[in-house]
Amino acid sequence: MKNGILITMLLAFGLTMFSSCAMMTGETAGENIDDTTIHANISSIIVGDPDARYLKIDATVTKGDVVLTGFVNSTSTESRIVSNIKRIKGVKSVKSILRVEKN
Repeated sequence: MKNGILITMLLAFGLTMFSSCAMMTGETAGENIDDTTIHANISSIIVGDPDARYLKIDATVTKGDVVLTGFVNSTSTESRIVSNIKRIKGVKSVKSILRVEKN
């Protein structure tokens, strides 16, 4: 009987903590993992691009919306990166604030 009460209390406490965490961040665990996965894929695209791998490009992902900031060497590099990022599963939009760096 005591074990049943203890288990019930622990379960209630766990559910309360889990729902509180989602309320504090405004995200569920699935949304957070999805944004993290999207960000990892974006990093892979940038590092894999021969014209962008050594440039400073930052990506912010919030609920599937991507914002790119930093520098690229040409508008064609920017277009190619944005196009590749739009193909990532879970990406809703891509906003580029990238600036072309003059040599």
